[in-house]
Amino acid sequence: MIKILLFAGLKEQAGTGELEWPEAGMTVAQLKEQAARAYPFGPELSTSMTAVDEEFVDEQYIVKDGDVVSLFPAVGGG
Repeated sequence: MIKILLFAGLKEQAGTGELEWPEAGMTVAQLKEQAARAYPFGPELSTSMTAVDEEFVDEQYIVKDGDVVSLFPAVGGG
């Protein structure tokens, strides 16, 4: 089981700040693709920054059972 923590607009789109994902052994990119099919996320999911157990990782990182994955959408400012 993987715990996914959502922040900012992603949290609003999913209607919750935390998801439990039953599968492990996939890349971050694959996890995002599956989450996009299961929840009403907008395009910012694919460009969101990802941390696993409080360490930023790239899209090819393999998530393991018990990992805590945090997704942070890009925030614009002026």
